[in-house]
Amino acid sequence: MFAAVGSTAAEPWKFHAHPEVWLLIAGIIAVGVYSVRVIGPKVVPVGAPVVTTKQRTAFVAGVLVLWTVSDWPLHDIAENYLYSAHMVQHMLMMFVAAPLFLLATPRWLADLLLADRSRPARAALWLTRPVPAAAIFNGVVILLHMPPAVRLAVQSGPMHYSMHLLLFLSSLLMWMPICGPIEERRLIAPAKMIYLFLQSVVPTVPSGFLVFAEHPIYKVYDHGPRLWGIGVLSDQQAAGAIMKIVGGIFLWVVIAVVFFRWASIEERKDRRPTIVRTATPLPDELTFENVSETFERLGPAPTEPVPRGPGQMGDPRLN
Repeated sequence: MFAAVGSTAAEPWKFHAHPEVWLLIAGIIAVGVYSVRVIGPKVVPVGAPVVTTKQRTAFVAGVLVLWTVSDWPLHDIAENYLYSAHMVQHMLMMFVAAPLFLLATPRWLADLLLADRSRPARAALWLTRPVPAAAIFNGVVILLHMPPAVRLAVQSGPMHYSMHLLLFLSSLLMWMPICGPIEERRLIAPAKMIYLFLQSVVPTVPSGFLVFAEHPIYKVYDHGPRLWGIGVLSDQQAAGAIMKIVGGIFLWVVIAVVFFRWASIEERKDRRPTIVRTATPLPDELTFENVSETFERLGPAPTEPVPRGPGQMGDPRLN
């Protein structure tokens, strides 16, 4: 199914069918259509939209991105020739496909899956908390970039797809506190910015090894023919740069978007007029006329009987 390592000529554009990918994409589309056409109308109030236009667009875009990274030609180039292409797969899967699928998920569907308070639902909700989600995601990223894992992914097609599935699921966890369908489980804007900044720090370690290593780290890619004349070290350095620079820039762009949206909301709050209501409007100037009018409006003060002690005039005991 895959090009033989060490062949005499590079054939990056030779078509290879991947029916397992087609079945996966077809299954995702079928689940999406069934959820919208069959399940949604039963749980969504009459007159309310089952999904919005933005959710439909995000779903279609997510499917296209996932199909692109999993099928020919990107998959074949990544598996047989260039580790930098492998890194492009990871970046698209982590930072584009995963958040798109979360943005495409309607709230009612998330409630059906996670709101039943069953043990799997409680476990899933716990995993989507910021600390576990970030720890799992970064742990998977480091694991999948270790030389034994890369070698296993290149030498075994099923393992390659399994590792991509693990990466995709951990990416969904990582993005849940940012753009998950359950709004009350999202972080507030300042916490989102700190959270995303931390996601850009951990990949610095493996990317640094790739960029500054003087020898090939992944021996499985150290073979001929070299695609487009790209040497193994240049390919390795390009992969590290993609991981750090491209991934970092994307995260910082998201941080900037979160910041400006938050700043815009806070500015609108500050511009709202403050209405102070008092029982009686206060005069601009305190004059004799204003004081007289106030006394006339209030009327005479209520009188109370004055208690008379022994020996005082009016005491009945003195009469």
